[in-house]
Amino acid sequence: MLSKDENRKRECGILLSITSLPSDYGIGTLGKEAFHFVDFLKNSHQNYWQILPLCPIGKGNSPYSSEGSFAGEILLIDIEKLILCGLLKNEDINGVSFPKNTDYDAVHKFKLPLLKKAAENFNTENSDFRHFKRENAFWLDDFCLFSAIKEFKKTAEFYNWDDGLKYRSTEEIENFKTAHHKEISFFEITQYLFYSQYNALKNYANANGIKIIGDIPFYVSLNSADVWSNPNVFCLNRDMTPRLVAGVPPDIFSSDGQLWGNPIYDWEYLRLGGYSWWKKRLLHMAKLYDVIRIDHFRAFADYYTIKYGAKDATEGEWIEGEGMTFWNSVKPLLENTEIIAEDLGGETPEVEALVKDSGFPNMKVLQFAFDSDLDDPFLPDNMEENCVCYTGTHDNDTSLGWLEKATEKEKLMFSELVPKDESGSDVLSLISFGMKSKSRLVIIPLQDYLELGSDCRMNTPGTEKHNWEWRFEKGDFSKNLSHTVLRLSSQRF
Repeated sequence: MLSKDENRKRECGILLSITSLPSDYGIGTLGKEAFHFVDFLKNSHQNYWQILPLCPIGKGNSPYSSEGSFAGEILLIDIEKLILCGLLKNEDINGVSFPKNTDYDAVHKFKLPLLKKAAENFNTENSDFRHFKRENAFWLDDFCLFSAIKEFKKTAEFYNWDDGLKYRSTEEIENFKTAHHKEISFFEITQYLFYSQYNALKNYANANGIKIIGDIPFYVSLNSADVWSNPNVFCLNRDMTPRLVAGVPPDIFSSDGQLWGNPIYDWEYLRLGGYSWWKKRLLHMAKLYDVIRIDHFRAFADYYTIKYGAKDATEGEWIEGEGMTFWNSVKPLLENTEIIAEDLGGETPEVEALVKDSGFPNMKVLQFAFDSDLDDPFLPDNMEENCVCYTGTHDNDTSLGWLEKATEKEKLMFSELVPKDESGSDVLSLISFGMKSKSRLVIIPLQDYLELGSDCRMNTPGTEKHNWEWRFEKGDFSKNLSHTVLRLSSQRF
């Protein structure tokens, strides 16, 4: 958990997906611009960079719908670094141009052939590579095999593969490995390249006093290496389709609820096995990140299940979660790892009790604070110290967009409660409002420091188009921006 050391200063950081960094090649990467952003954070006296999940993107370009929860997204591999280490040449890169925001189809079309060429030039006898394969074999072997089969089968979900591959027949698997050794090797090499570049970035950040916050989605994607290689961990039918899937019931935002479609865990099986799969997952993330933000933390208290094949989430059932039985089992393994509990939408006695018993700081979002009354728990004066304050998250509108769409009640409360910042900006006033809270940590999306509108929001839940595309431009990194970040966050020091 975040340290409760009484002498620890109140801290702050910035929320920014690596995909949102500037780049000449269509998507933010683990290259020089990521290192420049660390410099910006240091110069602005920030303590944390929240980067969101690093796992491969899935449906809707979302890393929360990934085909491998242990793997890294290879589109984040920096091409210029591959040139510097001799795996590519300058002439390999033809003249290309990309739009400001990420066009994932264009990036795939451009980047995958280059990564395949780099893999062909890679020395697989490299001792670091061989060590990486041994150290990560517990997930790497299955992920790379799954990815190669998936590529071979084109678009077919694994539960529609022929029985030999679907049920992992030893003979079928060995035959496939022999016939497709090169394809499997490509995924091994690119995972190594991803992790090598990411670890260099994390080490640089840590050396400059910046801690990395990363997300761990609670659920995994149905069509994933996780489910295919660990079917007993999930509630599946004999044909490998799920019996139950995840979602949330109808609410004021959606009359049909949200049908996510992720398979539900078989918690009885996991409990009997000492939560082995989850322990491996958390330990892996503890190596990646200094702080793990547990997405959908409320599901450890109770979770919503829907029968597979349902058209929407209107008919489902709440089931009691593992609660502290789980966390008492895994906590000893995570003594040196800080954890944030994302409990948004879980304002129930069961969830509140679990957050309290776990000791993890939970999340408070300022955009949710102005539609109630003066006792609203999201108002800074009502926040406890052991929480993390956000203006908004990657799932919210930007604060400017939110203010423009706010109800009359919200606008009235905002004008009455939020002191005007010296800049005169409502968005910067909101940031200042959060900086003065008692919360141990304040995280601000970069879009809010830049005072950007709704067209720059990162994700709109329940939709699949135009998400995860926003990128900022090099020119946005000005001395004025650094001064603004430093001026507002100095209220924490």
